[in-house]
Amino acid sequence: MNTDARADGRTGDPADAPDLRRWKALWVTLTTGFMSLLDVTIVAVALPSMQRDLNASAASVQWVVSGYALAFALVLVPAGRLGDAVGRRRIFLWALAGFVLCSAGAGAAPTIAWLVVARIVQGTCAGFLAPQNSALIQQMFRGAERGRAFGLFGATVGISSALGPIVGGLILALAHGDQGWRWIFYVNVPVGAVALLLGIRLLPRVAPGRRERLDLPGTALLGTGVLGLMLPLAFAESGGVRRLWWLFPAGVLLLVLFVRWERRVAAHEGRPLLDPRLLTDIRGYAPGAALGALYFVGFSGIWLVFALFFQNGLGYTPLESGLAVTPFAIGSAGAAVVAGRLVERFGRLLTVWGLMAVLTGLAATALILRTAPQDTAAWLAAPALFVGGLGSGCVISPNVTMTLRDVPVRMAGAAGGALQTGQRLGAAVGTAALPGFFYMVLAADGTNYRTAVFLSVVSALVAVLAALAVALLDWRRDRYRPGPDGARRIRAGHFSASRG
Repeated sequence: MNTDARADGRTGDPADAPDLRRWKALWVTLTTGFMSLLDVTIVAVALPSMQRDLNASAASVQWVVSGYALAFALVLVPAGRLGDAVGRRRIFLWALAGFVLCSAGAGAAPTIAWLVVARIVQGTCAGFLAPQNSALIQQMFRGAERGRAFGLFGATVGISSALGPIVGGLILALAHGDQGWRWIFYVNVPVGAVALLLGIRLLPRVAPGRRERLDLPGTALLGTGVLGLMLPLAFAESGGVRRLWWLFPAGVLLLVLFVRWERRVAAHEGRPLLDPRLLTDIRGYAPGAALGALYFVGFSGIWLVFALFFQNGLGYTPLESGLAVTPFAIGSAGAAVVAGRLVERFGRLLTVWGLMAVLTGLAATALILRTAPQDTAAWLAAPALFVGGLGSGCVISPNVTMTLRDVPVRMAGAAGGALQTGQRLGAAVGTAALPGFFYMVLAADGTNYRTAVFLSVVSALVAVLAALAVALLDWRRDRYRPGPDGARRIRAGHFSASRG
């Protein structure tokens, strides 16, 4: 292979391409990842104005959020497997083009039905984008550079959810009137178009793997199982958990059947949708996936609880409500970038420290919001939120790195999709359960918003404590796995990154 071919990044191993080109390509994928994840939470502050402008019911407008999140989660694993099979660059570019078109369609929606359909298709495109992001990192980077790249990717995942209410409130403040909500979608169009053009130029052209038939039975079992778990949560605002509770055990059963089917396919030398050996042979993948799912239950749910407390309880505007939680986002963004460089040195211990800081910061925030005077509550809570944000930056970013770094490149898409599916399921549980608990406390205690926010945040801490238990078990296991030089090492599984 000649030098020009490697420099162009169009053939051969993209990890051999010049450093600058690979990092430019990474920023294209991070921008699109940030945009697609931000759209999970950014619309929450605009739901009232959407409802008024489109003359919609509360239940139907909730599908603007739920439909996107549901479609996003359903396609993650099949999309990752498809990228592994037919080419990540191709799937990424087509999905990004679809995302941009759907954003324009959502912004121009004349009716609530149009808007919901546009959001469901937009969520599907986002679900196809997400696993390609982590897979392209696996493909383009090696060694310490891979850890740094995953650090930036983890920072993107972590702060996008935290910034959603802030960015949404800012857009609504700048775009006056009931029609201002449309700019929440329109803003994706120029950003996405530029990212698409840069992606065409910068993303590496690497020959896809051998064409194989997609595991259709596995796809059906996983999709219906995830749908069974998420559909009651999507209808939570209209009593869906109570009416559709039977879908939870049905979903669990289908996922058990999915696991059994995947084991059977792997045992017969087939190519399963999600190789069970990811959980058994890839060191760190199973605990990392479990930790991520548990953490996102608490992490995702608190933003809606804080928005309800600050806007309904304290009378803040959407922008003021978003600014009140900005210290968490700032701490998370800064810590995530630094943690990406420290993860190779400290390993799982870094997430243990991070989870302890999250517990400390959010527990202090809950106490402050419960007892502080109304006019100073947000200011007094800011340092505690900042500590929680610092901890969060040391959880999400390092956990992504440790979960995916030993995954072979040929399985990178499916592995990244499965990791994010767990996070999306955790986020769906949190965003349904914690606001529901908030309203339940209000109904039982009149209009005591302070008690409601205190108990809701304490409930979120239960999920964070469960994530801490997983991290401690994994860290303890790693302590007794010394490397040849006596330093702690995370042992690779049967598949190693060098064999990918």
